[in-house]
Amino acid sequence: MKIVVLDGFTENPGDISWAPLEALGEVTVYDRTAYEESDLIAERIGDAEIAVINKTPISKATIDKCPNLKAIAVLATGYNVVDYTYAKEKGIPVQNVPVYGTDNVSQFAVGLMLEACSHIGHHSDSVHAGEWASNADWCYWHYPLVEVSGKTAGVIGLGRIGYNTARVLNALNMKVVAYDKFPNDKGKEVAEYVALDELFARADFIFLHCPLFPEVEGLINKDNIAKMKDGVILINNSRGGLVVEQDLADALNSGKIAAAALDVVSTEPIKADNVLLGAKNCIITPHISWATKEARERIMQTTAENIQSVIDGKPINVVNA
Repeated sequence: MKIVVLDGFTENPGDISWAPLEALGEVTVYDRTAYEESDLIAERIGDAEIAVINKTPISKATIDKCPNLKAIAVLATGYNVVDYTYAKEKGIPVQNVPVYGTDNVSQFAVGLMLEACSHIGHHSDSVHAGEWASNADWCYWHYPLVEVSGKTAGVIGLGRIGYNTARVLNALNMKVVAYDKFPNDKGKEVAEYVALDELFARADFIFLHCPLFPEVEGLINKDNIAKMKDGVILINNSRGGLVVEQDLADALNSGKIAAAALDVVSTEPIKADNVLLGAKNCIITPHISWATKEARERIMQTTAENIQSVIDGKPINVVNA
């Protein structure tokens, strides 16, 4: 079995092992493959039976150039970079890793909220720059400090991650309201289900925890921002495409939205001219909610299990069945 990993660096920059995959066949690992070069993508897959990707796109044209391909294994939960419909037509299962970082992503979401409220990083930097040592007072702060206890958090998307985030918010004595297409009894344990417009109207904090489907693309736009409370704080470590970035920047600069804390943007890596880089009170981290060593080890193990299931003729975690 020939296995090719097309963009392995973010999964394994050297601190974990490819051994679980290497036990299954001949493995070639490329740290990166240029996303724009479809001919190079097909050339690197070559006659391999398994293509392992993270964000490298696999198009119809690439699939047609790789007749030996038996499966496409994604080192992530999201799989929109693959033409999975065409892959199904060709009998090629696309497999993902459905659960690996629920705790990590929730932890990071709450961390983003707390950073937006407490500005810990900013004030630590100011102390290291000498400002406290030269200050006339025993304390100082550059931004308003916000207490979260007693506030209302709105969670859009109450799946595994949204549910877990809501549990943590409950522990912080926050009221949680949620919007989800599929309300269920488990969700009711941690949140009050409401209509989307009601969530916008009530929430002091809005968390985005939904996949990027066409019906929610650009969900955070000027029309929906107008429905929000003045001074709301937005947290997004789900998908950048959920936000119309110019509309968010305008709302931040006007003060309608007090702050945004983002781990994702519409194009990644972020472009130097992204409007959010110049917006007021906007925290941006480089899509790292998922990236603890523990989570990446779980991704590696599940990917190995996915490939083994193809070898066994009973593919699991197939998203295009």
